[in-house]
Amino acid sequence: MPEQLEARQQDLLQRTRGFIEDHLEPLAQRYGADAKALRKAVIAASRDAGLYTLTQSARFGGAEAGTLDLTVVRECLAGSGLDARRYVLGPQPGFLAGAEGKLAERYLEPLLRGELRSAFAFTDSRDGAPTRAEKVPSGWTISGTKAYVTAGADADCFGVVARLSSGEGSLFAVVDASAPGLTISAPFRSLDGSHHVALTFVEVFVPDDQLLGLPGEGLPRAMRQIGDTRLAMAADGCGLMAYVLDHLEAHLRAPHRSGAPLSDREGVRLRYADLRIRAYAARSMLYRTARLADAGENVVNEGIASKVFITETLGELVDTAIQLEGGQALVEGHPLERLYREVRVLRLAEGASDLLRLNLARGRFELSKGRI
Repeated sequence: MPEQLEARQQDLLQRTRGFIEDHLEPLAQRYGADAKALRKAVIAASRDAGLYTLTQSARFGGAEAGTLDLTVVRECLAGSGLDARRYVLGPQPGFLAGAEGKLAERYLEPLLRGELRSAFAFTDSRDGAPTRAEKVPSGWTISGTKAYVTAGADADCFGVVARLSSGEGSLFAVVDASAPGLTISAPFRSLDGSHHVALTFVEVFVPDDQLLGLPGEGLPRAMRQIGDTRLAMAADGCGLMAYVLDHLEAHLRAPHRSGAPLSDREGVRLRYADLRIRAYAARSMLYRTARLADAGENVVNEGIASKVFITETLGELVDTAIQLEGGQALVEGHPLERLYREVRVLRLAEGASDLLRLNLARGRFELSKGRI
């Protein structure tokens, strides 16, 4: 749990809290809905505070913080409830992790400097042809469609998973947004406000030196990058739980039209207590998994368990908080109304909950992975 943090991590937590109070909150008030100006200002302040590079490798000048360090920071930032928290930590290598030579120089290094944006194209469209890769001299051609590519409208390149036409696995390649034969759809928005695009590939040529890993091993490599994201989502979810509980507690303590605060009612106390119990269990799971990861253990199954339990618990917590606060919490612009839309998406992002449950069971029955 957070109470068992080392002195270095306690200092990092205090620095993050100070950054929220001194920079993040004032900048969010100053720039409001001007997302571009807000992002630029937060990044500049985060660089000065030494937080921006926590997610990045020492090889590229980053601080290369451990999993537990990043868990502490992400949970604290999410506890602010501010959308601007998303700009504080710099981009991680993502699917470009381990890139060398041309890939590192052309894509990874500009990405980490914030000069290039990437998006992950994983899910094939249900309505179009599956994405296939065909070997040609000095490279590959990719054809097919990808759906729901998050942040794809602003991406300079895509990490694309495509099945080999030979049927012997898949490849994972970097494809430029400007590549001939690639069509990017108009952006569409999901209920949490995030934007996505669909991609159509018509014999898009990819040179051999733009493959990530070996042909045939694309899917396992792609899944590893997805797994790295799940614990980050879980940390964000626990921070949002703290934000919701603080918001709800203030509402329940405030005078009610009946004359007494709602917190005096036994039924309300029972509901509220259950929320705190589940939040405590969620944080315990999160911090144990982060420590296992820092110890060098394979935490694929623990990451799945954390992501599923925490995102589903967060959804229940927000829903119950709305029920206890009443109809005003459904009015557009209310913090809980915004969170209700945001957290519903988390149960699908980086793997739907039931799919992850099946993956966890497979990891145990077929691979004997994971612990309790």
